[in-house]
Parts: sequence; C-alpha cells; structure tokens
Amino acid sequence: MSSRTATLGRARWRDYYELTKPRVVMLMILTSVIGMLLAVPAAPPLDILVLGNLGIALCAGSAAAVNHLVDRHVDIRMARTSQRPVARGRIEPQKALLFALLLGCAGMSILLAFVNSLTAWLTLFSLLGYAVVYTLFLKRATPQNIVIGGIAGAAPPLLGWTAVTGELHGHGLLLMLIIFAWTPPHFWALAVHRREEYAKADIPMLPVTHGVAYTKLHILLYTFILLAVSLLPFATAMLGWLYLLGAVILGLGFVYWAVEMLRDKNPDAGMETFKYSIIYLMSLFCIMLLDHYLVAV
Repeated sequence: MSSRTATLGRARWRDYYELTKPRVVMLMILTSVIGMLLAVPAAPPLDILVLGNLGIALCAGSAAAVNHLVDRHVDIRMARTSQRPVARGRIEPQKALLFALLLGCAGMSILLAFVNSLTAWLTLFSLLGYAVVYTLFLKRATPQNIVIGGIAGAAPPLLGWTAVTGELHGHGLLLMLIIFAWTPPHFWALAVHRREEYAKADIPMLPVTHGVAYTKLHILLYTFILLAVSLLPFATAMLGWLYLLGAVILGLGFVYWAVEMLRDKNPDAGMETFKYSIIYLMSLFCIMLLDHYLVAV
C-alpha cells in the first residue's frame, strides 16, 4: 500500500495536469494566439501575447477540470475516458473543484489586471458556457448538445482578438464562426466511432439518438457549411489569395473524409475524419497567419 501511495504521490502533478485537458487547451491557445496576431498589422504587445494567453489557458483548464468532475460517473463507463483521474479516484472531487476554482480565479485575475475587462468577461462567459451550460445541462439534454455548446468552445480566437484591440470586431467574430461550424463534424465523427460507449453511458449524442447514417449525412452537410464559412475571410477582404487556396484545399479534404464516412466502406473512417479535422483546423489558422504577413500586408 505504501508503494502504491508513493507512486500516486509522484504522479499527482500529472493527474492535475490531465484535469486541464492539455491537448484541447493547446489547440484553443493556438487559435487564440493567431487571433491576436491577425488583429494587428505587425506584432501585438509581448505582455498581452503572454499574459492574455496565460489567462485564457487557465480559464480553459478550469472549465476542463469541471468537466472531469461533473462527468466522473460517465467517464468510468467509457473506454476513452475511464482512466481519467477523478473517475478513477486518484483526485478527490472536492480537490478537483478547488483546483478548478483556483485556475479560474487566477485566469480571470490576470485578464482583468493585465489585459482588459472585455476579454475577461468574454472568457468567463466561455468558461461558464462549457462548464455549466454544456457539461451540466446540454450534454445530457439534447443530441444537438455539441452544436449549441460549440459557441463556448469557438471563442478563443475572438478572445485573442479582443485581448489586443479591446473591442469586438467582425473579423474576430468571423474566426469564431469558423470554429463554431467546425465543431459538429469534428465531434460527431468521434461520436460515430464511439457510439456504443455513449449509448452505454446514456449520453444522447446524435448517432445514439438518430442513428449512424443520419449522423454521417449531417457531418457531410455541416462540412459543406464549414467550407462556405471558411471562404468568408477572403470574401470580406480580411485575407488574400493564399488563404483562399489553402481554405479550398483543406475544405475539400474534409469533404472527402465526410463522403468516405457516408460511403461506409472504411470501418476506421470516423476516427480518420476526426484526426483530419484537427489537422484541418490547425492548418487553416496557420495559413491565415502566413497570408496575413506574407500577402495581406
């Protein structure tokens, strides 16, 4: 018993690190950083770049920790999440809640003190949208949970934009719209692959409530919506031809995988589509940055 306790003690920092869903947060911060860089012709102030993203990351980690806490009874019933620290009892629920509160308060304090109040309150809205509205209510209430709840997860590039400018702008909202349109096909592809686990956990994801074929069709439809939305930065003269070329190629790649899922010939198409969707978003935002500095300026 003492050896096991010692092992858990040495690994505890990793358990708390896992609470923050670091890979998800890193993707969010990538879009936040690029939102900051796109907001100004040159480079944003270094203190805003560092402290703004630190505050946003801490709040995102806080929301993720609440998700671990609330979903602990569901997580233990799903293979993908069964080893999470709260679900397995490596972190007690009270400690997870305290950790989430500390992260959230630290992030909000940094944003209020060193960035601006608009970004702080928008970040708080995003945190509550994911941790409370989505995790506590929508996830268990409707198969459209990820569509409605996706508003909160789409906020990081807008937060980055407001951190630098201190104001809402149509271009910042457009970046948010792209992630909002990206979220359903991204998440539903995973939900198709994990449908049996969601059914076992009584989570009304779309493939559970409406079937796999229905979900695959909606993945394709939302992918076409995403392709159209992704062209808006060019249509509004926010970005130039390099971005247009990249958006079209990446968007057609997403359509290919959505069609591949609909054809139902590849048993791994759901997971491959999910993986491609992550590559798509990272690549699209990086191309935005290249266009901003190499073409649009």
